[in-house]
Amino acid sequence: MNSRTLVQGIARAYDRLRPPPPGLVVLIYHRVGGGTDSMVDLPTEVFEAQMTQLTAARPVLTLDHAIDELAAGRTPDGVVLTFDDGTSDFHDIAVPILHRLGLPCTLYAATGFIDRGDPMPWGAPSATWNGLRDTLTSGLVTVGSHTRDHPLLDTLSREAVAEQLDASITSITQQLGVAPRHFAYPKAVPGNAVAEIAVRARFASAALAGNRVNIAGGDPHRLWRTPVHRHDSADVFARKLHGGLRVEGAIREQVARWRAWQEHR
Repeated sequence: MNSRTLVQGIARAYDRLRPPPPGLVVLIYHRVGGGTDSMVDLPTEVFEAQMTQLTAARPVLTLDHAIDELAAGRTPDGVVLTFDDGTSDFHDIAVPILHRLGLPCTLYAATGFIDRGDPMPWGAPSATWNGLRDTLTSGLVTVGSHTRDHPLLDTLSREAVAEQLDASITSITQQLGVAPRHFAYPKAVPGNAVAEIAVRARFASAALAGNRVNIAGGDPHRLWRTPVHRHDSADVFARKLHGGLRVEGAIREQVARWRAWQEHR
């Protein structure tokens, strides 16, 4: 038994003891059809099968609608699709599938890589502004901020945080004609107090991870999301669609914090 199977077994047992409450589930995707063995690079056919499964299971909401409902003290019933970073497969592969199924989504773009035409730090080709402009014509795509250069915000000064956020906002606004309302913390690691103040001042929501549902009374600047991985079976995906596998999310959250600490110590 590998570690992933063990963790998911523990998470399933916990869900049986304490079923997750009904609420809004926000899924995190990164790459689709990139052809790598990364756990966040889903084969195209796997992603398409998941989207078909999703449409039969729960309503798919726009992030704007979901956040507005939470802000009004209501718990939205449904799922929001989000993508992090901004690789070229988003507009080349993922969006055409979503468009065919009529599913809305949000991309959190790390704009500096797109501005420069540079690959992402892990070698994936970045999206292009022309490609992203084309996706907006469907009326199904929202673009939010993922900073300019994808740094962890828990170690930056006030000035550096402002530069990362404002440069991203400027690029999105100038290139797409719409100011971003939403933000996702790089690597789902919360920022320090300075960063949190800056994010709250600029955006209607801020996303993390955590494998938890979002309910009325929750903080939209602590938007919980659930990562989807290439090895997720149909059963695992079904559980994630309803807020399950919270223990897995808690463990991954601690691992992410530890890795971030290792990178910056």
